[in-house]
Amino acid sequence: MAHVPQARQGRTETCPADTAAVISLRGAALSYGERVLWHGLDLDVRPGEFLAVLGPNGSGKTSFVRALLGQRPLSAGTLTVLGRPARRGSRDIGYVPQQAALSAHAMLRARDLVRFGIDGHGFGPRLRAGAVRRRVDEVLRSVGAAAFADVPLGLLSGGERQRVRIGQALATDPRILLCDEPLLSLDLNHQRAVTELVDARRRSHDTAVVFVTHEINPVLGLVDRVLYLAHGGYRVGTPEEVLTSESLSELYGTQVDVVRVRGRVMVVGAPDEVAAPPHHAELPDGVRS
Repeated sequence: MAHVPQARQGRTETCPADTAAVISLRGAALSYGERVLWHGLDLDVRPGEFLAVLGPNGSGKTSFVRALLGQRPLSAGTLTVLGRPARRGSRDIGYVPQQAALSAHAMLRARDLVRFGIDGHGFGPRLRAGAVRRRVDEVLRSVGAAAFADVPLGLLSGGERQRVRIGQALATDPRILLCDEPLLSLDLNHQRAVTELVDARRRSHDTAVVFVTHEINPVLGLVDRVLYLAHGGYRVGTPEEVLTSESLSELYGTQVDVVRVRGRVMVVGAPDEVAAPPHHAELPDGVRS
């Protein structure tokens, strides 16, 4: 994969013509009322890049993904996705949402959920039924879910459901894959399986990956850059540049210690919000961050 030039806060990247950004933000800000989640964000994400999005609860990680999906307008600045303003319903964007209660979807089969990724959005030409079935089978095989293609989702484990959700997100062969906390509630083995699926996709198809996570260690060896959101600001760069005591202390305005032990990164001596449990705080208007 081509070398990805790094961006630092307040500095705009230069993007070579042969690696034009698929996501580009300039001076971007997002606020809820008087609460500023982040501002002044300059960022380019290129084909095949793996970007991890980190930060404490309420810092705007999920809101960042919603902005890319065209679901949440910026408060300031500009955002383009594949050279156009962000818009809803693009077949070029695959989306793996946070795991939620199955409720009405519990009896849907795995293949049904993947099929919705192909023809359930209402955009673009419709495939013939036979072509849809073949595509569903192909996608299920590619994510290792063929063995439980006809099993209701409610009977699958959390890791198996995440394989199916990734299959649904990849069903239209997207150029960008957005993953919002895909590792929540998964054990280490399933975390590894999910991250390997995502990494294999970006390497084989040059798909850009934006991966929101509370825990960097499962993807630390895969990511090209980290976008760390906190205190209305941000840091962006390689893990070695961003996940340092100096960088995070400057971002938080207080002493934060980053310790590396046996290849793992731990944040210690941090404000309460850094070490908050892995669930999302409510924002003023009831949406989650």
